[in-house]
Amino acid sequence: MEHAPPAAPAVRETLERLLASETFGRSERARRLLRYLVEREQAGEADRLKGVSIAMDVFGKDGDFDASTDAVVRVQAGRLRELLEQYFANEGVAEPVRIAIPRGGYVPSYELNAIRLPGNAKPAGNAMQRSDASAEAAPAVSEHLDSSVPDEPVALTAPAAPAQSLTRQLRFFWAAMVLVIIMLGVLIVRQSNAFLGGSESAATVETAGAASTAAQPTFDSLPLIYIAVKANGPEAARVASSLRAGLAGFDTIDFIGRDADSTRDQAADPISFVFEIVPGPTAGDVTVELQSVATGRVLLSRNLTLAESASGAVESNIASLLTSTVPASGAIYSYIDQSDIRTSQIGCLLLDDRYYLDMSAQTHEAAYRCLEKLVSEGTKSSLVYAELASLHTEAVNNHYAYPADASLEKAMSLAHRAVQMGPMSPHAHRAFGYLNSRLGNSDEATRLMRKAYELNPYDLGMAAAYGYGLIFAGKYDEGTPILGHAVEAFSGHPTWWDYGLFIGAFMQGDMKQAAIASESLRTTASKSHYLAARLIGAKISGRNKLAGELANELTAEFPDFVADPRATFVERKYPADLVDRLVQSLRAAGIGNPS
Repeated sequence: MEHAPPAAPAVRETLERLLASETFGRSERARRLLRYLVEREQAGEADRLKGVSIAMDVFGKDGDFDASTDAVVRVQAGRLRELLEQYFANEGVAEPVRIAIPRGGYVPSYELNAIRLPGNAKPAGNAMQRSDASAEAAPAVSEHLDSSVPDEPVALTAPAAPAQSLTRQLRFFWAAMVLVIIMLGVLIVRQSNAFLGGSESAATVETAGAASTAAQPTFDSLPLIYIAVKANGPEAARVASSLRAGLAGFDTIDFIGRDADSTRDQAADPISFVFEIVPGPTAGDVTVELQSVATGRVLLSRNLTLAESASGAVESNIASLLTSTVPASGAIYSYIDQSDIRTSQIGCLLLDDRYYLDMSAQTHEAAYRCLEKLVSEGTKSSLVYAELASLHTEAVNNHYAYPADASLEKAMSLAHRAVQMGPMSPHAHRAFGYLNSRLGNSDEATRLMRKAYELNPYDLGMAAAYGYGLIFAGKYDEGTPILGHAVEAFSGHPTWWDYGLFIGAFMQGDMKQAAIASESLRTTASKSHYLAARLIGAKISGRNKLAGELANELTAEFPDFVADPRATFVERKYPADLVDRLVQSLRAAGIGNPS
């Protein structure tokens, strides 16, 4: 049975973890080549992935490049294949998506990862002795094993000697009998309670496994982040200082600021993580590792060279590292989600992040209802109010059915409350700025977006929001480089970054960049302005067949927009010069009333 290819957001997230990994940490050429191949393929430009174009775009070769005499592309592609195999065999063994560069070409392939246990894995009997609270890497591994059946049997143990085999069979037999007795006991007690208490019927009695899941505690707090400095020297000091400054600015975590010693609240270990700063493989290198406190599993390992940890460079590298790990789109939240740990606020923020990846009405309602429930329960989190304000604004912008009474006034109330509750919250200021942009208050929007960025310059999401705000205030030359840097540095970004970059590049006359950015919008649900951007991008790049298909889709799904695209752009408070350029380009593509 064939499986659907992994979704684009999942590919992006895997790519970002690959680029930040220890395996790729010391090969700038491999990182640059991998990013180029994946991003071009995801942009629908697989046909351009030829040796000559790669040599020119990635390795700076000129038009006289001759593959028969210069093997740089073949050599680097071979090295990249080796690094990918090494990564997925070690650091990335539990990655949900595997990326490969098949031999004979340069177009990446992707497949969902069915994890196979190594031949020397510990017997299942040992796993039974582990308590649920102290389980190590098993949750993530078992999730993948349950979701996909290996093509071939998994050898958990080597064949035992005959005498040992009988003993082992007896041991497993009695262990199984004890387990059956325990399960029967649980069922009997639950049925008795239902009969005597009248609160449950026998029909609602669950299995012992389900009862165990139901008994699992629900965590209401954000992920707890510790830091442990285990390296000396000025390089390690700079990395530690930058890491502390960055972690202190994120709303999506609770930063503890010390090592996870014995004084910690061990009950919170399932959602606790530690950044360890340790000596790198060579003199002057510093390695940053992110580990789960509960399991010790390494989620990320990034080696910073002497140049990368130097003053003026370390901040940018730490920003890239933190943006790929700490926000709701990062490795920490992904690990919690994949480990099936029951959470409230974390779960809502994961739903919120999924909406901004695909921007559909279904994911919007799921995220909104979740955050709305937290507000109704009296949450004190400014982050919850900020994200709810942004979702409410999205409901108005896109005319979503839920909530039925969506209005910019209600969104303003939520955003104002978020800023009041979190005067130092980057997310609160970003949400307030976004809403002011929607209301046409461009100067106030820019001020608030800049404030969000200043509160946490280590979050590329805040940099992207600031660049986006500048672009939609008509300051294209200022905002486009900021947003472009964020897009380039973080592959797992939401699609609104790509839309903002399309607008900025389009208005600057960088049509190549505009076309690339517009193609990234194909991963989201259909929206009139996104389809319009893709149509313009297709016309720019000379892809007339695709342009025709997009024009037909736009006409079928958004007839009101096609009849008068100017009205939509004006209603969304676009700058006047941007409206004129967009309308002109759409008319050239056959969309809009020429009168």
